[in-house]
Amino acid sequence: MERSSFGSRKRVYILGAIFLLMVGILLFRMYDLQFLQYDAFRSKAEENSIRRISKDPLRGLIYDREGNLIVDNNPSYTLTVTPFEFEWRSLPLLVKLFAIDSNVVRYRVSRAGLNSFEPVKIARDLRFDQLSVLEEYRALLPGVNYVIESRRVYKMKPRLSHLLGYTKEISPGLLKTLGAYYQPGDMVGFNGIEAYYEDILRGDKGYGYFTVNAHGKVVESFEHGQADIPAEEGSDLVLTIDMDLQDYGERLMKGKRGAIVAIDPRNGEILAYVSAPDYDLRDFSGRIPVDAWNSLRNDPDSPLYNRCSMAAYPPGSTFKMLVAAASLQEDIIDINTRIHCPGSYLLAGQEFGCHGSHGDINVVTALEHSCNVFFYKLIFKLGFDNLKKYGTMFHFGRPTGIDISNENPGILPTEEYYNNRYGTRWNIGYLVNLGIGQGEINTTPLQMAAYTSALANGGVYYRPHAVRAIRNRITDQEQLIDPHGEKLPMSTQVLDIIRHGMYRVVNGSGTGYAARVGGVKVAGKTGTAENPPNPDHAWFVAFAPYEEPTIAVAVIVENGGFGGTAAAPIAGAIIRRHLFGPVAPQAPQDSITNVAPLPSAAIEYPETPGN
Repeated sequence: MERSSFGSRKRVYILGAIFLLMVGILLFRMYDLQFLQYDAFRSKAEENSIRRISKDPLRGLIYDREGNLIVDNNPSYTLTVTPFEFEWRSLPLLVKLFAIDSNVVRYRVSRAGLNSFEPVKIARDLRFDQLSVLEEYRALLPGVNYVIESRRVYKMKPRLSHLLGYTKEISPGLLKTLGAYYQPGDMVGFNGIEAYYEDILRGDKGYGYFTVNAHGKVVESFEHGQADIPAEEGSDLVLTIDMDLQDYGERLMKGKRGAIVAIDPRNGEILAYVSAPDYDLRDFSGRIPVDAWNSLRNDPDSPLYNRCSMAAYPPGSTFKMLVAAASLQEDIIDINTRIHCPGSYLLAGQEFGCHGSHGDINVVTALEHSCNVFFYKLIFKLGFDNLKKYGTMFHFGRPTGIDISNENPGILPTEEYYNNRYGTRWNIGYLVNLGIGQGEINTTPLQMAAYTSALANGGVYYRPHAVRAIRNRITDQEQLIDPHGEKLPMSTQVLDIIRHGMYRVVNGSGTGYAARVGGVKVAGKTGTAENPPNPDHAWFVAFAPYEEPTIAVAVIVENGGFGGTAAAPIAGAIIRRHLFGPVAPQAPQDSITNVAPLPSAAIEYPETPGN
């Protein structure tokens, strides 16, 4: 009888090899688990009996440029609930005793998920009488406790609200975007410097480890606290702000809507950052009353709105320096080029007016008298491509990069912009209004101050910044902020011509005479931004001293009318305060009123080239 092939020697060998391979794999896996990965699995096993509870760090402090503490921390008591220990039948009592929303408790406890042994923050700023109530009812409120946190305390005279920003409880939306570091109830920087430097100010959380029993109750500190990770305090910030100048600027803008931005043209440091109206940050320290918040939100003057970096306006005639500089740099005109102004400009049957009939004038005189016709004609020679090139160079239509949150890039119209907005329903005639800073172009006061600063210092564009240094609280070492100076491809001769035209605006027969400051030469430019059907906005940009500038300033007064009457006096007052300090104990409005134009003999006028 023939032997079955199933029991052949070859098949026996194959089955034996498979068996040996499986045994080998099992033995290797046992070795891997018990020896190679022993430490890892030991840690996981310990985690089943050890609970980690986070400890919030102290937020970094904020100092002014002179080293004075302006934003500090004070202790604050926060109500917490540990989900694992909490009994839902005690919720009505918890709500009644502490006047909190039951939905807040449900939401935050439900967010705990697997981490149900870590306390969840429910309500902040408990009073001492509430702490006493908690102790009295502790037996009826299992899992309810409190922790000591910190809240912001403001110690400066000016408000600085739009620059500093504030801290508040993190929202569900931010929880999704800011990563796993944050938990419901955590505080986070909101707006301004507090938001921009959040990662630096917040520090790093610490963690305490505790041994728990089979029921999840904490028994004792694990390894007597040797394994705990201490919280690392946030770093401090040193600002660039001149607090006296800031306070003075806020008083100058009281009762107005608008903004003042002052920059040191030598390094881009922000000296004053005034958005009017504003609000008191002290109202945002701790729990904000609902009626106070609604009052601010519903105020028609929008005090919560940051007009320095978020509000965009047509720049008006302050944009004429860019059109002139670009045309000079591209050799479209020179100092001797003259353009005739008969008092108006006719294009396709439409008349565009001017402030007067200036005759044949060069670029310096055109800036001095803010001649519209000169720039109506010049913008056509410059064209869209060059306008985009030089406008982008000075950060129009793009952010300046300032170290606060929420910056509006504004609008620098291009052919692509008009194509997207109007399709084929536009023509080259749209350039006319751009020549005098009207039409679709929009810019922020911050952009105007940085642009003026670059003109003042000879063509270096510094990134505006409000923080001078970051100070490590442990090592006490300071890291200086890099101003990121960018040398613009503009010739010295071109910028000298532009600066000279701005000098004549203030010290010649131009419209900026109200910005004159005794004992120093000021250069500037007025602007009136059309705002139909409402009154026009008033602009003024300036720098001083003329020879070696230490301040560049942009001022806008919403619905103020003419820049020379509404904005120029404010700019002059800011420059005077910066250079000479508080020279007399008088109100800001009086100090403006008392600024008399200097007699011509008292001013050294440089010769106007080409005139």
